[in-house]
Parts: sequence; C-alpha cells; structure tokens
Amino acid sequence: MGNREGDVHVGYREGAVDDDRYAVSKGGHTVPEGGPGRRSRPRRSVEGARRRERRALLAKGPAVVHGGVATWRILQDRGLSRAEIRTEIETGRWTRLGRHTIGVTVRQATGRGAWWRAVWEAGPRAVLDGVSALQAAGLEHWEERTVHVSVPARNRVHDVPGVTVHRPRTTDPVGVGGVPRSRPEGAAVRAAQWAVSDRQAATILAMAVQQGVVAPEALLGAWAGVRSTNRRTLLDAVIRDICAGAEALGELDFAALCRRRGLPEPTRQVLRTGPRGRVYLDVYWAEFGLHVEIDGAQHYRGLAPVDDALRQNEVALGGDVTLRIPVLGLRVRPDAFLDQVERAMTPRGA
Repeated sequence: MGNREGDVHVGYREGAVDDDRYAVSKGGHTVPEGGPGRRSRPRRSVEGARRRERRALLAKGPAVVHGGVATWRILQDRGLSRAEIRTEIETGRWTRLGRHTIGVTVRQATGRGAWWRAVWEAGPRAVLDGVSALQAAGLEHWEERTVHVSVPARNRVHDVPGVTVHRPRTTDPVGVGGVPRSRPEGAAVRAAQWAVSDRQAATILAMAVQQGVVAPEALLGAWAGVRSTNRRTLLDAVIRDICAGAEALGELDFAALCRRRGLPEPTRQVLRTGPRGRVYLDVYWAEFGLHVEIDGAQHYRGLAPVDDALRQNEVALGGDVTLRIPVLGLRVRPDAFLDQVERAMTPRGA
C-alpha cells in the first residue's frame, strides 16, 4: 500500500552506506529524521561508534593477558574478521608490530608484550631463552636491549627487529602457563654463554642464584650436561663459586694468584678474638698488617653483610688494612684486585 501524499517514509536511501539513515519524502527529497528543521546525530556515526566499541571490547581481554598485544589469529578467534582488524589498523587505533603481532593498546611492545611478540614472530615452537627467560621467571635489575628466543635447530629463522634468535641443539621449555620460555637453569647457562663479556656472564649467573630465580643444585645439573661451549674454564670456576658456597675455594684460588704474581703467600683463616668472640680472617699478612676478605656468593644473602661489616670493623680498629674482593672478581678482574693488594703492601709514605 503506497504512502499518502504528505506522509514521510523513514528508511535507507538506495546505494547509501548501510548505517546512514535518511528520511525520504514522496518527492524524493531527503529530510533528517524528526522532520525539517531538526538536526539529529547521523545513524552512521552511532553505528560506527558501536562497532568500534565492540571491536575494542573483544580485543581487550587478549591484550591484557599479552601485555597490550595480540595476533591476527587470536583476534579472529575472539570473533573479529580480518576486515575489522584491518580497519582498526588503517585508522591508527591499532598498530602492526610484525607479521603476526598487533599492538591493541600499545604502539610499541615492551615488557611482557615484547616477550610475546618475540615468540610469535620468531616462528613455531619459539621460546624465550637466556636472560630474557630469566627475566620472565623473575630476574630483576637487569637491562637487555634485545629479546632472546630459541627455536628448534631445523626451523627457519625469521629476522625480527629487536629479537635475537638462537638455534641451540636442544630446548627445555617450562610446562606452565604464560609466555613460552626455557627452564631457568638451562636459560642461565645459555645466558652466560651468549653474554658479551666474561664479566657479564659471571654477573648474570650470580644474580640468578642470589635472587632465587635458579636453585644452585639445578644450575650445577644444567652445567654438567653441557658438552662443548666457549668460556669453559671461566664458567667452570664461576658456577662452582656461586653454587658451592665455600669460601675456602676462593681463598685457595687467591693464594695461587698471589704466587703467580710473585707476592708473598698469605696465611689463611687466621683466628682473632674480638668483643663478640672469635673472628676468622680469610687471608692475612701479619708482616704488612693486611687483611683480604674473599666474599663468596653467600656474603650477599640475608644478614651476611652485617656480620662481614662487624668483622671488618674489628680488623680496622686493630690498625690493619682490609681489602674486600668478591670471589667473582677473581674470575673477571684479577689483575685489578691484585694491583690493590700490591699497593697495600707498600709502606705508607714510600
């Protein structure tokens, strides 16, 4: 039944965008809904806003879990079409961060988002490894410019900006939720192997054990399974020092370094008596009034620094000079510390 003259039909104009509502008169003229003279919000803007809200809502959950990023597949599994995802990217609301990764709430992946991006972009079965895996396991106070991942040896390696891809003989992924990563003990060993310097290698291992990210027994076990590696001599000594927790190891090594340097051999574990009872000095030269304290990894745990400070103060009150040498210092900067020992043996004012 046709419209009577003067009636107004509200509908969609032929060929117009599907969400743009028009009021069409019998004469073919368009009139805003609500009648002439009234301005109303276009239907297109309302529907567009609703669709944007829907897309943002569907993407929010994955983005929160993954540090602000998601993949095309994850977003499609949430109910978004590829066309909808492209629309968000083209309008600048979302950002492409690689072949697979999309920044939903971030324009640059950092922290947890950078880890997820790295494993997604590196290829199938990629896992965080080295120091990046340690950071994901809880390592703090370490800065790394790249994210380290490992992939199976036969995998094709993709060049990913900001990501260093390794292909070790074996990987040992952790069977837990969260970003895929290697087990801490294996990751610590590989982090030391991939470090840019001996000093960095020793520091990574010491921090991982001291912060409880890696158990000493687990680190020893992982190292025992390594067949060939660079830094074998250094890492043998460093891992032993960190995990054994025996000061005597450092003292014996220090005595050997003194002999090679041509310095007099010291007396080890000299007994002194102070107000709090007996005090043992690690290394002592009575003829020079020089005491050297070898600090093993255990010196930095719990109340050990308090006891060390009290012992050092007792020595100082007795008129002797005390030098402190971290056992790892004997591994990475022995000459610098021995220079200080030699200077301390020189008579004052000479």
